[in-house]
Amino acid sequence: MHNLDVIALGGNAILPAGKAGTIYEQFAITRVTMRQIAVLVRSGRNVVLTHGNGPIVGNIMLRNEAVRDAIAPMPLGICVADSQGGIGYMLQQVLRNALRAEGITREVVTLVTQVLVSPDDPALARPTKPIGPFYAPERARELMNETGWEMVEDSQRGWRRVVASPRPLGIVEEGVVRRLLEAGVVVVTVGGGGIPVVAADEKLDGVEAVVDKDYATAVLAVALEAERVILVTDVDSVYRDYGSPAAARIPRMNADEAARMAATLPPGSMGSKLEAAVDFVRRRGGAGVAVITRPEDLLLAAAGRAGTRIAGSGA
Repeated sequence: MHNLDVIALGGNAILPAGKAGTIYEQFAITRVTMRQIAVLVRSGRNVVLTHGNGPIVGNIMLRNEAVRDAIAPMPLGICVADSQGGIGYMLQQVLRNALRAEGITREVVTLVTQVLVSPDDPALARPTKPIGPFYAPERARELMNETGWEMVEDSQRGWRRVVASPRPLGIVEEGVVRRLLEAGVVVVTVGGGGIPVVAADEKLDGVEAVVDKDYATAVLAVALEAERVILVTDVDSVYRDYGSPAAARIPRMNADEAARMAATLPPGSMGSKLEAAVDFVRRRGGAGVAVITRPEDLLLAAAGRAGTRIAGSGA
């Protein structure tokens, strides 16, 4: 779609590390990010927002655990849907207000979104994605016995549940997103990577898994023929030798360079963002550009003055 930016907001664009996590903090931080997106819309860009749900879905699961003796716990798909609705409400309200402040009367809507995955995806048999709260070893053993969860020790901070993270194949509601865009609506969708489902005989069934938000964003952006994907994270750019004294910011990369770097990085790091960026750029056949940046630099990165820009081979 002409002038379309698909912007993926990492959890830090809503609730950065080190904050208490109150809803008032989340609204305050979201206002800063949404003001920049409103300026993008005023400049003539069409916008679709996607978002992570890392800190919020963990809290939802903690509530599940806290009242499990009084209220039956909800499955993971419902928790993701719950986070889509709650975060989406905040984003759409704050962005609507920011648009009105810019003199723009376009509407904003949140869409509960399902994402197709393959029932044969090998990841479904290898849970590796940590989700939810940390537990002491004794409580982790109890939960594994009671629920059948798979759990691992995570970063020496405690034990966490791990679930499968299959690759997204398509967005069930992609056609609805397209129609809303054509009607001039700003859409919030694919929250938390979307709710993973498998299809059989035109019937959809949920699977107990989570989908990487950046991979799902790339799939949606390709389907919508977006011109640009902007992946918002907690660092200003991609760095060579990140975290070392020799760290060097990389302002531009081509898809081949980004793919090579992604192959050297561990899961859950910048590697997944680079892979998603490469997937989008390559599948758009050179017609798309991916940008990786932090929330406060969003406008600068969109103008090419901050962040890391990833374009086709040789670009």
